This record gives sequence, C-alpha cells and structure tokens, in this order.
Amino acid sequence: MLFGSFTAAEWFVLVQHELLLFAAAFFALGMIDEFALDCTYLWLRFKGRIRSRQIDEREFDEIDGLAGRAAIFIPAWQEADVIGPTLVHMLEVWPQDELRVYIGCYRNDAATMASVIAATRGDTRVRLVVHGRDGPTSKADCLNRMYGALAEDERREGIEARMVVLHDAEDMVDPAALRLLDHALWDAHFVQLPVLALPQPQSRWIASHYSDEFAEAHGKALVVRDALGAGIPGAGVGCAVARGSLDRLAHQHGGKPFAEDSLTEDYELGLKISLDGGRGRFLRVRASNGQLIATRAFFPARLSQSVRQKTRWMHGIALQGWDRLGWGRDPVELWMQLRDRRGPLAAILLVTAYVLVALIALQLLLERAGLVPPPPGSPLLQILLWVNLAGVAQRFAVRFCCTAREFGWRQGLLAIPRTFVSNIIAIMAGRRALLAYIGTLRGAPVVWDKTEHRDHPAMASPEGQVA
Repeated sequence: MLFGSFTAAEWFVLVQHELLLFAAAFFALGMIDEFALDCTYLWLRFKGRIRSRQIDEREFDEIDGLAGRAAIFIPAWQEADVIGPTLVHMLEVWPQDELRVYIGCYRNDAATMASVIAATRGDTRVRLVVHGRDGPTSKADCLNRMYGALAEDERREGIEARMVVLHDAEDMVDPAALRLLDHALWDAHFVQLPVLALPQPQSRWIASHYSDEFAEAHGKALVVRDALGAGIPGAGVGCAVARGSLDRLAHQHGGKPFAEDSLTEDYELGLKISLDGGRGRFLRVRASNGQLIATRAFFPARLSQSVRQKTRWMHGIALQGWDRLGWGRDPVELWMQLRDRRGPLAAILLVTAYVLVALIALQLLLERAGLVPPPPGSPLLQILLWVNLAGVAQRFAVRFCCTAREFGWRQGLLAIPRTFVSNIIAIMAGRRALLAYIGTLRGAPVVWDKTEHRDHPAMASPEGQVA
C-alpha cells in the first residue's frame, strides 16, 4: 500500500526518524540547561560565592532566647498518625519561651485534634485553631485561618510575632533550625532551609527517589539561585517569613496572605516577597558534627500517593505559575522560571523517548527481516544523540554525587536507576496535572488534595535524629 510516494515501511522509518530528531533536539536543550547550571555552580564555588558553612550550635546556647516571638504554622487535615510525633519532637528540641505553635485543624477531624491535645501535654506554647468549616478546604485557607488567629492573639497580648515559620504535620525539625532562622531574618525577609527526604528501606524506589531529587535541588539548584540573587521559592516547610512581609501580602490580598486559589501557595510565597522588593535567602548550613541543618521527612511510599503529590506540584508550579506569576524580565529570573515550569514539556519528551525505545527495537527486528530499509544517515541527529548520551552520563554523575553527599555512596548508586522511577512518575503526573489544569480553567474549585502520611522519622529513631 502506498501513502503518496512512500510505502508503509518507508513511512515507518521516516516517522521514527522525525520523532527521534524532535526528542533528541529538546533533550539536548535540557542537557545544555543542566550543564549550564552545573558550570555556574562550580564557577560560583571557585569564586567563593558558594561556601560550605559550618556552625557550632553551642554558640546559640550563649544567646538568651530568640530575637522575638516565633509563630509556627502547621496545617493539618487527617494527620492523626504523624502530628503527635511532630509536636512532641518540636516542643522538646525547641524549648524557647518565644515559641508559639499554631495547629490548623477542621471541626470534622476529631482524630487529628485528639492527637494534638495528647501530644501537647499541657504546653501553653501550642494553640489548636479549629476551622469553622468542614474540611478539607485548601491548605492556603487553613493557613489564612491560622494567620487570623495569630493576629487575634497579638492584639489581645500586645506582642507582635517577629517571624512566621511554615511546617507540615509530618516534619521532623532540626534542633538548630529555629535559632538559625531567627538570626537569618536580620538581613532577609524570607528564609528557606533545605529539606531532606529520607530514604525508606521499605520503599527503596518510590519513596526514596525523593531523596535524590531533593538532594540535588536543595544541594545545587537553590544554592545557585541564592548566589545569583534570584527569588527563592518556598518549599512549605522549614521556611520563615518576616512578620512585616506577611502583613504586606495580607494587605495586598484582602487580609489573606496565602493564595487560596493556588495549589502551591508555599512556592508562590517566597517569589511574591521577592517581587515585592523583599530579600529571599536559601541557607545551607551544617552543624559541628557535619549534619545538615534541615527539615527531615518521609515522603509517599505508594505510587498513587506520589503521583497525586507531583500532580499538585506540577499543576501549581508549572501550569498555574504561568497565569499567576507571569514571566520575569531579569535574565536570571527568567532562566529559573523556565526551569520551574518545564515539567509538562519534560513529561511529553519522556513519553516520546520511551515510545522511541519501543519503535527502535521494532525497527531493528523489521530491518533484520528485510521488511524495512535502514534509517537514513543524518549527521545532525548523530550529533544530537552524542550530546544526549554525554548529558545523561553527566546527569547520572551529578545525581550520584548529590545523593551520596547526604546519604552515602550506596544510596548514591541507587539514585541512578531511581531516575527511571522518577521519570515514570513524572509522566503519570504530567497527564493528571494537565487534566486538572483544564478543570480549573472551567471553574473547578481548588481543593486540598493532600498526601497521606503514616510514618514519621522521629518514630524511626529513639534520639529523633536520622543520619
């Protein structure tokens, strides 16, 4: 059968060649982008603008308390399994009198409220804020309810908080983190600490692939972002906002500093402060024992939960970000925005790549059977494929180094095959994110599509520390 002047076999070879050229070209652009970031990181380290800072926590002990009141916001919906260990550990390692912990719960979530009350043990530094509506609403709505409670307490007591720190119900905080954030806010308006997604032996592939992604993102990408003076996006945990900056956002948005129509209000928070003229910082500091001062957490161990979580991230950052934050004019900001929003395109390219693997295998079989001609020679395609091969080798090497630095060489080696797990999850999340985005354009409400958490790092270690 003929299709124009081509046979079906010739059409097969032609389509495969064009798909391969398309994928190779865009993958090459991605590899060049990553190579540019790696080179920037190395250059900044060479110039001394990126340094591995280390502090002696005993210096903090000489300081009498904090510079002002610190309000911790923890939104919680169906978190009965993990909120207790989080609070017990937090109240133990952060003994400061200036600490105030606000737990946002819903009136139809009695189990979480009971866990909070049991874990508090009468500690007056904790306030349970019960939402007047049934949950879930949105995470930002819950945060805004806690902001209102904080404002009420400030008016009643006549004491204004100096900073607001955001955490999730499943976080294990670092003992030195609160004092470090308190000190950093002397010359910043928004401060983000690293997040360590801890490897989980019972989920070496799904849950532990987050270890590799966060190790690279918070060990290299955000470090470069900070050194270049770009806006620092919030991770939603381990980040502190100056009280005045939060008030300015509230004034600009009808008394609500957190965007209730956004799925990634934490990501937007840091960038909005930067757009408003505030200074954002990413602090990567190690304690005297070499341990990174960071927020530690277990991430989803089930495929469905991981896909749901990354769907929310991709929808909020890559798709909603276009509409809500626009595009910056500064070249560095534009570069970082392009990196943040490449998720959907990356998912399409990954699908194309895996389809091509199957097509190439089929072509080889048909070629050996003499049913299709060999593919046409293309110098451009060969160059692009070599660039991609070099780029993949580079990505594996960087991923190994970043993961091994925090979790040891064994986890570093596992990070290489876990890259394929990450790709599959990204493909599945990309499809769901696109459908969800189309739904919101048609008027679908933003709902807290939360991730289920059952395990907590503090329960895995008697000392509350995970190496």
